Amino acid sequence: MPLTRVVADALAVVTICLVGALVLLGLFCTIYSFYFHNRIRGQGLIRLNYFSAPWIIRILLIFFSVWWGAGEIIRLNLLRRDGRVLDALSLKWQETVCKCYIVSNLGFAEPCLFLTLIFLLRASLQRSGTLSQKWNAKTAGCVLLCGLPMFVLQLIVILIGPEYDKENRWHKLPPYFIKAAAASKTKDNDNVALCTYPLLSTIFLGLFATILTTYLFWLGRQILHLVINKGLQKRVYALIFSVSSFLPLRVTLLGLSVLFEPEKLLFDTIAFLAFLSLLCCTGVGLCTLVYLPVADSLALRTLQRDIEARRTSDLYNNDTISLIANQSPLEESVIRSPRGNSDASVSFSTTENDAVAFVELSRFASIQH
Repeated sequence: MPLTRVVADALAVVTICLVGALVLLGLFCTIYSFYFHNRIRGQGLIRLNYFSAPWIIRILLIFFSVWWGAGEIIRLNLLRRDGRVLDALSLKWQETVCKCYIVSNLGFAEPCLFLTLIFLLRASLQRSGTLSQKWNAKTAGCVLLCGLPMFVLQLIVILIGPEYDKENRWHKLPPYFIKAAAASKTKDNDNVALCTYPLLSTIFLGLFATILTTYLFWLGRQILHLVINKGLQKRVYALIFSVSSFLPLRVTLLGLSVLFEPEKLLFDTIAFLAFLSLLCCTGVGLCTLVYLPVADSLALRTLQRDIEARRTSDLYNNDTISLIANQSPLEESVIRSPRGNSDASVSFSTTENDAVAFVELSRFASIQH
């Protein structure tokens, strides 16, 4: 077996393993989100309902991430080797699989993934909108509606582009502009279709990435003005950096892939790097917008429980002091003035503790917001 093929197959195996890790992360975040949502509803924690409200959109973000990962496995040349899953399909059906991959990933999963990320970030700027039950359905509809133009454009490239190129004899486009698959020969001289990235599809994805990145910079600036916690600032910076860096990098790599034949090692390397760039961006998005908000909210619940326990302890101490003070009427008449000061001190101390507890809880909630 040639060394280049061994390296290409190794990259494909690493891709499958990384997608498996992404699926496990998505499954963990899904279970974690369901656990938090059910706990909020079961215990009636109204204060934490704000952080649990966008749980459906978080699940939608995980869904698009897993969808994208599954598509990245389908495009692998490894599955088209002799005796593999897609080897049993005819050449035409293999080409159809590649076309479906372009429309599914570049036209649906990737745009909807980043649109969902944007809407989750935008929700942090709303004070009461996310508390509405209709917000999740409305946001899901907006994600699909905003992603529809990219889906239609990719359909035009894949379905209408080749037909137009056949009819137009005078202004034919180079094949790499519209072809989603390239024919290749196996060692048994069987024809297989290897997936490629049409340059027009990449150009449309680049336009989408430019608009998205520009809006993300503006949105991130608005959020950073409201965030007073350095830890949350680092999260926002990490998310903005990952999207604004890895998404353009992926588009650039996909554009460079047309310079190489799909059976060459350089093509597999570029495709793997493009996959890895978006995988890193997706992982940062899941951790920042799904896992960490839930973990922070559960920490807020622990803080609230500690505050309530301290408040109960203060009330108990106040009652104990009052009981001891009222045991002797004679002693009360003798030291009326000092006891009055003591009661005032105890009462003030309790009120002060309650106020501090409320301020701490409110401050923590505002930081999370």
